Amino acid sequence: MRSILLVEDDFFDTMIVEKSFAKFSVQHKLHTAFNGIEALNMLLGRNGQEAMDPLPEVILLDLNMPKMNGHEFLEELRSQPKLRDIPVFITTTSAMDVDRLNAQHLGVAGYILKPIDFETSTDMVDSLSLLEKLLK
Repeated sequence: MRSILLVEDDFFDTMIVEKSFAKFSVQHKLHTAFNGIEALNMLLGRNGQEAMDPLPEVILLDLNMPKMNGHEFLEELRSQPKLRDIPVFITTTSAMDVDRLNAQHLGVAGYILKPIDFETSTDMVDSLSLLEKLLK
């Protein structure tokens, strides 16, 4: 089954993504890691974790996380030959240009500012369009 990896330390943000996937009937399995180290363990099969197979089609990545932040995760991801081509979309509350530049330097596919709000019909249509772009 096709899958997406969400790397997010905030429980509330994780719940929003899970509910949105259910609401939009997304056919991809959603895997969640709560920091960069946990995500790499899932992707590479380290520290007792079974490696994801198949690898996710897309990674949704928060920048500000404990243990290993999003920038550190991206550096490690891009250094791994079998992982370096997975598209990564940053999801963050940071609107700082330095964060965008650092992420772009590491080859992200997109940058999404949080909170991602799915409350209005316009937001749902915009979010569904974004989701369809992520999965192409």
